[in-house]
This record gives sequence, structure tokens and C-alpha cells, in this order.
Amino acid sequence: MAAIHYLDDVIHAQNRGQALGMFCICSANPFVIEASFQHALREDSSLLIESTCNQVNQFGGYTGLTPKQFAAYVEAIAEKLEFPPERLLLGGDHLGPYPWRAEPVQIAVGKSQELLRDYVKAGYVKIHLDASMKCADDDPERPLHKSVAAQRAATLAAVAEQTYQQMGSLGTAPRYVIGTEVPAPGGIEDSNEQIMVTTVKDVQETIEITGNAFVQQGLESAWERVVAVVVQPGVEYGDVSILSYDRDKVAELTSFIEGYPNLVYEAHSTDYQTHRALKEMVEDHFAILKVGPALTFAFREAIFALAMMENELLVGSRAKNRSNLRDVLEKAMVENPVHWESYYLGDDEYQKFARKYSFSDRSRYYWPDNSVKESLKTLLVNTGSRPLPISLVSQFLPMQYERIRSGDLICTPQNIIMDKIDSVLKSYSDAVKGH
Repeated sequence: MAAIHYLDDVIHAQNRGQALGMFCICSANPFVIEASFQHALREDSSLLIESTCNQVNQFGGYTGLTPKQFAAYVEAIAEKLEFPPERLLLGGDHLGPYPWRAEPVQIAVGKSQELLRDYVKAGYVKIHLDASMKCADDDPERPLHKSVAAQRAATLAAVAEQTYQQMGSLGTAPRYVIGTEVPAPGGIEDSNEQIMVTTVKDVQETIEITGNAFVQQGLESAWERVVAVVVQPGVEYGDVSILSYDRDKVAELTSFIEGYPNLVYEAHSTDYQTHRALKEMVEDHFAILKVGPALTFAFREAIFALAMMENELLVGSRAKNRSNLRDVLEKAMVENPVHWESYYLGDDEYQKFARKYSFSDRSRYYWPDNSVKESLKTLLVNTGSRPLPISLVSQFLPMQYERIRSGDLICTPQNIIMDKIDSVLKSYSDAVKGH
């Protein structure tokens, strides 16, 4: 089934009372993307991959990729793995003025319009509109009114619609997501901190005000393709803590959205939730689940485990050939702290711990660093040039050891990394199956 039809089917199934869902991959990590394609091939399912306005935009974002380049990058991996192109769906997340919020509204919105145009031209179909942030000349003393945010979002939708129509037969009608979860910057700091669940009043206002803004722009047909609204269901994670899903706290939200047959909820920051929690979320109409850091966290765990095996294998005179990956990664992060310094609070000792082991996984921004890439390449050669002793695999990766022993996994570094990532994907794919 084509991915866009599957997304539509999810909305219709939820309206029928069936707990069908879809999860989306929010990562540019090549190992994560390849593992996701492999998983979707085994499951014979569609795959939704998303990028954010900070990650991918017309100026390159922090990945250095424009929407067209990111789409080509993902599609190249799909082609290598012979993944059917019609089963791939690209989504844009938080598309709006956020990267340019320090600039005046006219300039920030103008750049946002260009952003939407480039995303739709590149073949992105699932579009999350988010103009909830204040720009430089908005009143700094007052929150941005929802009607203003909605008008700006509708302006962006108008550009997306115009671009889609200009594409003719090459385009697919966008499916829109509205609203924002307003996450705490950098996540929660400790397990005692609470995240406020979105109120029914706020959701209702978001839907009604945004709908009116679409109508004022003459976008009635586009409004019919709004499929989800983003809310905060009370799930989050910090450096060492996780706020777990509590369905009792969202009971009013669950019943409220049933009054909108063409809408479901989209849940962000679902990383690290238990398998049971993910299933409950889909049952409660949080039908679109987003995951990113949990996947790169699993990738990092596998890499660190391989690095510890390397230390045991390369001793004596051979120790000089070690990748020293953990040290190389730490050096890259310390020398360029832009991606973590405002997130990892505390003293030097705490920050050093967080750089390695935080659930927020800010280390994910440093794997493209040339020194880190070279170190990883060396690590994979060192641990893959001869069979890994399964006693070492048992010591550092016991779950993968069990799968190797049962014959379900061939013992190579690449396979071990992919299997570690796949363990996260399995929780999501099972949770959204609707049974």
C-alpha cells in the first residue's frame, strides 16, 4: 500500500474505533535510516521519515542539507535496499519561522514561505505547520496570540497549496498537521518535574482558530486534509529521567478528539516510552508517534559496546591501532559545544556524563564530524576483521548475544548495530498495528 494511503487509512481506522497508528523516524543518521528501511521491508510496511526546520532548510540547516538534498539522500538509501518508493513518505516537522525567530516577522515569515515551497517541491507530503513562536518585532511582554499564530500558519499552508498545484501530476496533495506541544527546552531536568498535559480547551481553540484562518485564506480544501493536531500528552525525557505516559491524565483529550472524525493526535517526544505505553497511546488516538533520540541512543549504545570490545581485543602492541572512539567523540563535543552546552546543565563532571549517556542524546549531532566518522570507520574495521568472540558480545550486548546464539543474528559489527536500533523500532511497529 502506498504510504500516503496508509496514513489516510490510519485516520479512517481511528474514526472506526480501531487502534491503528503510524510512527515516524526523526533522524538523519544513516545507520538509523537504513535500519528503518530494513525493518519496514521485513514488516512489509510503509515508512515515514521526517526532518525539522532546523535540521533541513533552504540554507542547509544543521545537517547541511536542503529539502531536495535530504530527500535525495533518503531515497538513495531506499534504492540501495530496493525499498518500494511508493511506500516511503517524507514529512516536515515544525515548519515555520523558528530558525529565524530572532528576525522581524516579515523576514521570518518570508523565509518560512520559501521553506514550505522547497519542502513541497522536494516531495514532502506530511506537513506540520508551526508558527507558534514569537519573532523579533512581536511584543516581548505578551504571549503570541493563537489567532496570530494561526494566520501565519495559514499563510504557509497557502504557499504549500500553490506549490503542490503548480507541480501538476508530479505532486501529491499535502496532509497537514497543526498545533505544537511546546516542549520544555532541552527536556525535563529531573524525575520530579512535571509536564502539563494539553487541556481540551486549548486543543479546541487551536482547531477552531486555525480552521477559521484557513477559511479566511480560501483554503477550505486544504483544511479537509488536516489530519492531526499536536498536543502534549505528558510524556518527556531529560538527561537521566523519563516521564511515562499516564492514560488517566489524558482521558478528556481521548474522548474530545472523537468528536472530530478526520483528526487524530500526533505525539512528539515518545522516545523511551514502554511498549505498553506506546500501545495505550495509539488506543487513545495518539495515532502518530514520533521517535528520534531513542534510535540514535541505541546506535550510540551499540558503538560504545563495540568500542569496549575493541579495547579488550587490541592489547599490547596492537593497542596503538585502537579507534579511541569515545575519546574522539568527547573531543569533538568539547571543541564545538554549540549542540549541547545550553541543554546539559550542571558542573563539569555532570556535563561530561551527560555528553555520553543523556537520554537527550546530543551526541547525535557529532557523528557527521570528520574525525568521528574516521574513528567509527576504524572501529568497524578493528571489530569486523575477525570473528568477534561471543563471550565479549555476551558481556557488553547480552540481548544481541541471545539472538546470535539462537541463530537470528549473524555476528558482525554492522549487524549488531542494526539489531540494536531495530529493538527500538520493534516496539513502535508492534504498537501501531491496530490489534
